[in-house]
Amino acid sequence: MGFVTAIFAGATPTLQSGILFRTLALDPTPPKSGITKYSILLEDGKTWLLYAYSPSGQNLALTVVNNGLVQATSGFNGIIQIAKSESSAHEAMFDEACGAYPISASLSGHVNGAVGSYTIAFNKGGLSSTTLAMFALPHHLESFDNNTICGVINGVQLATTTKGMATAIVADSWTLEEDLPLSLNFAPWSPARGSSNSISAAAISTIAGIAASEISQNMTAQTDLNSMYYSGKALAKFAGIVYTLHDFVGNTALAQAGLNTLKQNFALFVNNKQQFPLVYETAWGGIVSTASYVTGDSGVDFGNTYYNDHHFHYSYFVYAAAIIGYLDPSWLAGNKAYINAMVRDYANPSTADNYFPVSRNFDWYHGHSWAHGLYETFDGKDEESSSEDSLSAYAIKMWGRTIGDSNMEARGNLQLAITARSLQNYFLYESSNTVQPANFINNKVSGILFENKIDHTTYFGGAPELVQGIHMLPLLPHSTLTRTEEFVTEEWNTYFSNGRADQVVGGWRGVLYANLAIINPRTSWNFFAQAGFDASWLDGGASRTWYLAMAAGLGGSP
Repeated sequence: MGFVTAIFAGATPTLQSGILFRTLALDPTPPKSGITKYSILLEDGKTWLLYAYSPSGQNLALTVVNNGLVQATSGFNGIIQIAKSESSAHEAMFDEACGAYPISASLSGHVNGAVGSYTIAFNKGGLSSTTLAMFALPHHLESFDNNTICGVINGVQLATTTKGMATAIVADSWTLEEDLPLSLNFAPWSPARGSSNSISAAAISTIAGIAASEISQNMTAQTDLNSMYYSGKALAKFAGIVYTLHDFVGNTALAQAGLNTLKQNFALFVNNKQQFPLVYETAWGGIVSTASYVTGDSGVDFGNTYYNDHHFHYSYFVYAAAIIGYLDPSWLAGNKAYINAMVRDYANPSTADNYFPVSRNFDWYHGHSWAHGLYETFDGKDEESSSEDSLSAYAIKMWGRTIGDSNMEARGNLQLAITARSLQNYFLYESSNTVQPANFINNKVSGILFENKIDHTTYFGGAPELVQGIHMLPLLPHSTLTRTEEFVTEEWNTYFSNGRADQVVGGWRGVLYANLAIINPRTSWNFFAQAGFDASWLDGGASRTWYLAMAAGLGGSP
């Protein structure tokens, strides 16, 4: 919003400042009829503008009680707006926009070929003839359409807490455009190469043996867990193996056998027979785990019961289901409603849906999701894993494609494109990034991005492979959209080059080398194809099968 706006219904307005008031001056020539304007100079030398508007024509009379208190001489009916003015350009814009304020906003979207657009239309109060003053974030400025960009006031900016400088815009609606990743599907993909599931015979031979071994693992032991998050990751892992067997290796018999086992294990969740079944929670309108109800621990399963991380948890199920349905369309009839309910929980698009709020996780203003649930926090909502955020949109896209829902697929494409732009501004830092402070971008990733701060760490440790890696996994076809080659190169050289990646223990080593496939697919291939590969280098949601397929598809096969 351009102003801090307060609505008064007979109360007596008061202003207080710990910085203290130096002068209070009534403007003898207000900017428009019905507006009272004051200029307030504080002891720090900063000027604030105050505007008052009353539908009845009442003027606002203020008096200085002391240098810390300004008070109206009587009750007031109308609106009071305050803004900080740092130049004549600021004041001119505020003079033009005073008297109107946003009440709410409505969102609409449109797809035309390979271009998607979305419009945020603001409903306003106050003077209906006045156009709203708002502030746009850096990623907005990059994607405004030609009409919207005309309302930008480049000389008027406001420092945000975590997203650089916001720029003023005078407009009652914004339309923003994105190029859509239409060719992105289940196969390895890059902006330059497109999708590819054609690899060499030697690569197929290597993958075939590893895939045969991995698909024979005890799938139930890995998927029937006390966590929706970890169960979903494991289901997605095996879905990727089955897909690779079918589309890359061409072993349809083994792929079918693996698919049958995968469907059996997926059915445990569709039938709600997992260790902590899901329930519909009526207060906030969502599908939550019963884990916290049963254990009394609000943090169990990363706080799923309290709505933490729903777009992370459920997107693994949505992605796995998209592959199952792609390989066996007959499976969809009995399972589509279950997966659609998960999509509705974290990304419901419709105000007509009485069971779920619209866009629980994705913030269409900020351009990314928030992971925080029903927990009090000093620093506002937050998100740690930007890569799982992008997965949540990619999963919607691919599920929409699998079930033939073109609207869902379009929403997934648009949300994924917006997310990529937002992440590249606020979460993933190339050296050319001008949004975040210059002394911070060498961190390469945000860590945990809150509304009020950025903390370069994770909730589970501060080692580089953890802080960087949580913004990598899962490594899937969409990863190359959000993680540019330039960014991956800079990050690798900063933290993991010259043998440093080989000092990382456990599953994070595999994450690092899978990420390396984006810029050096041959080295990534060699790592996962090596004869002495240690299975402990894979996390619970990853397979050598898929990592080799990805590296090969990106050009790394022998």
